[in-house]
Amino acid sequence: MNNLSRRTMLKALASAPAAGALAAGTGALIGMPGIARAAEFELKYGNNLPLTHPLNVRAQEAADRIAKETNGRVSIQIFPNNQLGGDTDMLSQVRNGGITFFTPSALVIATLVPVAAINAVGFAFSDYSQVWAAMDGKLGGHVRNAISKVGLYAFEKMWDNGFRQMTSGAKPIETAADMNGLKIRVPVSPLSIAMFKALSAAPASLQFSEVYSSLQTRIVDAQENPLPIIQVAKLYEVQKYCALSNHIWDGFWFIANGRAWNGLPPDLQKIVADAINDAGMKQREDIKALNASVQADLQSKGLTFNQPAPDSFRAKLRDSGFYSEWKGRFGDEAWGLLEGAVGKLA
Repeated sequence: MNNLSRRTMLKALASAPAAGALAAGTGALIGMPGIARAAEFELKYGNNLPLTHPLNVRAQEAADRIAKETNGRVSIQIFPNNQLGGDTDMLSQVRNGGITFFTPSALVIATLVPVAAINAVGFAFSDYSQVWAAMDGKLGGHVRNAISKVGLYAFEKMWDNGFRQMTSGAKPIETAADMNGLKIRVPVSPLSIAMFKALSAAPASLQFSEVYSSLQTRIVDAQENPLPIIQVAKLYEVQKYCALSNHIWDGFWFIANGRAWNGLPPDLQKIVADAINDAGMKQREDIKALNASVQADLQSKGLTFNQPAPDSFRAKLRDSGFYSEWKGRFGDEAWGLLEGAVGKLA
């Protein structure tokens, strides 16, 4: 207890009935219930998702488990929903130690560690079995090692941010030929823009707040996002078709400030890492179940689904030189690890 809080409590006790007996001995204070001792390690975790998102639900479970298993020595306070700033702000804060933990998407941390964007290569992963084989395996290890070189620690298990899917208004997207000239909204990401250009589409980088009205007024004909975003933004009102293309998978790296992590004793590191990695595995199952329920809801609202094979898209990206270009950017080692999990791309 610091001096200020101790004086405040003594003052309050002095004004209470029978204060003399209570205030006379400090033993009475020590024995009082409800006076929690401060944790030895008080850590902050910031993210950009609502408190109700599976990421925050599972992170809170991890924090509770850590507090229990460390007997209160480690306390983790969660700041959800951009309370501590945007992604760029929080990435800066976790680097300088202002916060201990952050969960950037791979595309966000790629601004610091370019190879971290490799999981977002177009049509690389056909399904989750390939994703987790790569990211829980050698490719994930390669990226974690690269992250460590910028003073950050990346936990072993990535958390899921889902596959991106394409919606359209005029006709369904079934093969790469349906992309020719398609005006599609994409985020401001060099990798995404390059991929859609290589597919002969006409990508337009628009703020997300403009997507609904742009589809409604036919400024663009299509867009791409994970299913829960399509649901929340009510894009089914201005789109007719959804291709379960799985064209980009993105996940969250759970990262820590390197100095803060190395400052934890090994026994506490193990407790924290086990709890966070286990929570990440549960969050993956949550997202999988969420996507299934969202698809059913979107179908009930009139969105028609199809599942195009990746072959024609991969062939188009290969022929256009997209894969060769990004193999050069990511390097032979990282690209070889990606292909080891998904098969030949370039």
